[in-house]
Amino acid sequence: MSLLSCPIHYTQCLGYIQSYDPKCTDGLKIEKNWYNGNYETESNMKSKELLKRVDVPVQDTWDTTSIFSNDEAFEKEFVTVEGMLGRAQEFEGKLAQSVEILADALDYRNALVLKAEHLYTYAHLNSDADTSDSHYSGLQSRARNLFTKVASALSFYDAELLAADEKTLRLYLESDRLSIYRHEFEILFKRRPHILSLAEENLLAKASNVLGASSQTFSILNNADLKFPLVKDESGNEVQLSHGRYGMFLESKNRDVREGAFKAMYSTFGQFKNTFASTLMSNVKEHNFSADVRHYDSARQKALSGNHIDESVYDALVQAVNDRLPLLHRYVELRKKVLKLDEVRMYDLYVPMVEDLDLKFTYQEAKDIVLEALSVMGDEYVSLLKKAFESRWIDPYENIGKRSGAYSSGSYGTNPYILLNWQDNLDNVYTLAHELGHSLHSYYTRSSQPFIYGDYSIFLAEVASTTNENLLTDYLLKKYSDPKIQAYILNHYLDGVKGTIYRQTQFAEFEHLIHQADQQGIALTADWLSAEYMKINRKYYGETMTYDDEIALEWARIPHFYYNYYVYQYATGFSAASALSGKILHEGQSAITAYLDYLKAGSSDFPIEVLKKAGVDMSTNQPTIDALEIFNQRLQQLENVLLK
Repeated sequence: MSLLSCPIHYTQCLGYIQSYDPKCTDGLKIEKNWYNGNYETESNMKSKELLKRVDVPVQDTWDTTSIFSNDEAFEKEFVTVEGMLGRAQEFEGKLAQSVEILADALDYRNALVLKAEHLYTYAHLNSDADTSDSHYSGLQSRARNLFTKVASALSFYDAELLAADEKTLRLYLESDRLSIYRHEFEILFKRRPHILSLAEENLLAKASNVLGASSQTFSILNNADLKFPLVKDESGNEVQLSHGRYGMFLESKNRDVREGAFKAMYSTFGQFKNTFASTLMSNVKEHNFSADVRHYDSARQKALSGNHIDESVYDALVQAVNDRLPLLHRYVELRKKVLKLDEVRMYDLYVPMVEDLDLKFTYQEAKDIVLEALSVMGDEYVSLLKKAFESRWIDPYENIGKRSGAYSSGSYGTNPYILLNWQDNLDNVYTLAHELGHSLHSYYTRSSQPFIYGDYSIFLAEVASTTNENLLTDYLLKKYSDPKIQAYILNHYLDGVKGTIYRQTQFAEFEHLIHQADQQGIALTADWLSAEYMKINRKYYGETMTYDDEIALEWARIPHFYYNYYVYQYATGFSAASALSGKILHEGQSAITAYLDYLKAGSSDFPIEVLKKAGVDMSTNQPTIDALEIFNQRLQQLENVLLK
């Protein structure tokens, strides 16, 4: 955990503490309908109401009392952390004087950061459970501000250590008290060209909250203040549109429902397109500013260097996907034929292609399916899945004010919590498996590594989650022999590849484009963003698609454009997961052991090396090529079933 890259990411990501990773898994993959809960019954839909948070049964909420028993305990710890801040001055100017002083300073740092993480985790979980609750949003703001103070207090560490004699520090690292820090210091020494003076580092630390303000503004506007109109459901009832219900409407077999939701969503965002352009432009400028002042060539170079990933990996991913865009075009053509459409539009991409099949799964049923599907991982892994269900790691159902989407969150020493917004469909079963992959990755890492390595890089983050999804697909294809159900599962798998490898790479291309444009002095106005987004959309989905003007505004509602080159790792993660799940299924215990070692590795080695030890070389784009070959094969299977 090199010293304090963390605070910026707290403010940007609503606080997934692990290795700066938001885990807001697929709020952006909006075709995945994993938002609404079992409480979203037909009667509730008709009455246009969701439960208030206070009315949700306790057993259906996550247990934050395992972090702090109550708000009073939170406040007591808050005061403790504030009181600890002053001790940092005792170490300033002395870090390299002796083994003992350096070890004491690092022990102090670890204790301070861990306490601040716990405060932030407690606050953000309770705030996300009801974003309209001003009390917990206030606690979250205070915890974020406190972390800024922590960053400021510790800001001299990196600069002072890099100013010290490297040979002396390497000798210190041979001692028993400091040997554990060798990998952390190796990372620090690699950052030498990008560390600023003590005064500059302190200034940037103090400014971190301000520099991240545009991301927070987007989040509040998008999650709390944006009001959507009423739309008609399949029964003709008027229902208020929401982020959660949008995905459900896009899966409706009634095309008028899909179109109505699509146009209502983007008419709402269109009313605020200039505001969203302003928040996005400000965020891009912050990324470019940070890269510039730290002497990187670009924001992308800075973002990828944090995980020791060469920019060639990013470019190779984009190239591999672009070379195989004809497969995505073929997928769009299949949809047009199967759905018997004169024109296929963006809101037609999410409805299942299999007729008269409506697989429904309650949350309870989904838990049983996930346990069976992942039993291939062995008894220990399954016992941890059961612990997640029984110990209230999961907050499954949507309620009024709850943050949309799904994620895994937490910090070292807390449970690896999961936020869901449950809806009774197959997508949500996959989401449950996905988030459990994240949370068990976190659990294994924290249980196996000391605090300083008890996180994992964002490059590794999506691998465990998507491995679970792939194992679930294999299980379901074996479980159901009915060709229609098999076709439904194949359809779901293809949608997953479309939404993860293709769609996320599309986002990655756009993200890089807007950062480059800002570097070149181009104003990121709403009209410019929309025009460029439409161009890249046409390239990805091809000439078979008929493009509504509204889709040009999609950039306005994608939260991961605020996460600084995060999104490409969904695609690389899916590619690595495809390879690892294949090994688990075909090689047995040796592959499982290697996989569990990957889960336990945390940040104790460089991400590329962690995956190499598990059997996948992500320094090449071969895993992406292989994953898209599986897409090709399963697309052919589905074509054979649906077009014969």
